[in-house]
Amino acid sequence: MKKMSLVLAAVMATGVILTACGGSKTAQPTTAATTAANGETTAPVEGNSKALDLAVQIGPDPETIDPALNSAVDGGNMILHAFETLLIVDSENKIVPGQAESFDVSPDGLTYTFKLRKGLKWSDGTPLTANDFVYSWKRLADPKTAAPYAGDMLGYVKGYEEASKGNLDALGLSAPDDNTFVVELSAPCVYFSKLVTHGSMVPVEKATIEANADQWTLKPETYVSNGPLKMIEWVPGSHITFAKNENYWDADKVTLNTLKFVLMEDGNAAYSAYQTGEVSMIKTVPTEEVPGLKGKEDFHVEPIMGTYYLDFQNQKEPFNNPDVRMALSLAIDRDYVANTVMQGTYMPATNLVGPGISDAEPGSFFQDITKKNNGKDYFDTKDHEANVAKAKELLAKAGYPDGKGFPVTEYMINDTGYHKPVAEYLQSCWKEVLGITVDIKVVEWATFTPTRRAGDYQMARDGWVYDYDDPSNMLNLMMSTSGNNNAKYSNPELDKLLNEANTTADVAEHYAKLHDAENMILKDAAIAPVAYYTDFWLQNPKLKGTWHSPYGYWFFQYATMD
Repeated sequence: MKKMSLVLAAVMATGVILTACGGSKTAQPTTAATTAANGETTAPVEGNSKALDLAVQIGPDPETIDPALNSAVDGGNMILHAFETLLIVDSENKIVPGQAESFDVSPDGLTYTFKLRKGLKWSDGTPLTANDFVYSWKRLADPKTAAPYAGDMLGYVKGYEEASKGNLDALGLSAPDDNTFVVELSAPCVYFSKLVTHGSMVPVEKATIEANADQWTLKPETYVSNGPLKMIEWVPGSHITFAKNENYWDADKVTLNTLKFVLMEDGNAAYSAYQTGEVSMIKTVPTEEVPGLKGKEDFHVEPIMGTYYLDFQNQKEPFNNPDVRMALSLAIDRDYVANTVMQGTYMPATNLVGPGISDAEPGSFFQDITKKNNGKDYFDTKDHEANVAKAKELLAKAGYPDGKGFPVTEYMINDTGYHKPVAEYLQSCWKEVLGITVDIKVVEWATFTPTRRAGDYQMARDGWVYDYDDPSNMLNLMMSTSGNNNAKYSNPELDKLLNEANTTADVAEHYAKLHDAENMILKDAAIAPVAYYTDFWLQNPKLKGTWHSPYGYWFFQYATMD
């Protein structure tokens, strides 16, 4: 966590130089740009006068844009424009070739051989080879990197346990030649090809990282990438601008000249920027504007694969008591939160794994099989009175009848979207229903995620949008070894069950064990699912060629403007 804070401080310090001096040489073409009424910047990067200069808003300054360290959607959205994995997910949500033109899997499911495209290059023009993937995946596993996704992505690669302790050469990775990358697994993983598409699995250039250490992501000239775009300017608190990467293998299809991410956390500021044409798309729409925007051509609402939930710091009293956690969870009127507080832009959570996530049989969904197996959903959102009665009973059982003796606690949020209205509802609900006093602690986004990840809180808002279409992506968060286990939940039985689910070659067994794991997590109230995510945003109707994925990302590299 300290490492992250130092990086952020360095970004802010660098920003003073960029603002005063106009940035590096590669950033100069955009520093004099002005903004037109349709969100386009009028000063193009040299040599491409016909391509689109696009400005959008998807969030504030990211905590990090290091692919190994990022765990947030906003940072991930920038990374996926700058980098490319071996396999990628296309606009139809299908896995297709990326940096690898093909791959083979051994009959026993333990060896993956990826054939890279010939002539791949980094954005600085130097060759990109299979050895770059060996280096990058080893860096992800390196305990010195402290990558939150390391275990989730590489846990089933042969030798990972040794590598996670510092012996990186134990990791089952090799590059027989410049265009061949071989991965050996310790056990079959039925969704490994999906893992390969994750943003943390991109290659990063060894030379720039060794030369610049933690600072490599902060300046255009050191943020060397391999995707359709490359960074050309970062002014902290203002914008991060990317330009077409002429060294990308498929650069001819990229329609953008520049993509400017305008950095805003305040919804009103973002809305104003959209109305004046400073940006052509905003993700942070003020919630008070939603009722008046519904039905308009430029207002979009689409479901995504993800769950909005509450973290209880499971290692701190009184949240180390499952009865306390369950009482707080059952007291929540999920239907009211989703349909009233969130104005119908979310759906009430009835389980942990939500809609759209596949199950074993083609065309089947995990949520439907859960309900079939259990005979009902875990949370009955239509009988809140019964939930409240059970909540009071459990709180009394935990030693706090009607909230007596329960300490004043804090609920930590960042103030965007519906986080504050939901927090105010919870504060009122828990006081009225359980007699518990809760203070709301609002923290800026830059420090919110590292504080939560460090466990330096009592209760906090959280949420997870899937990285790939498999329930394990959500359920693995609760493993004691997960770097994204913000709740600090630890259950050896769950760890064992999930490890079994994730290492079987039997698809049916994989999903059956995941259903058991979900039931275990919910029964223990490790966290409190509240609602299923949707994304809602404003986008200029003239902006075409973009798409929004069920993983909560926007893709702009093929955008055009009518």
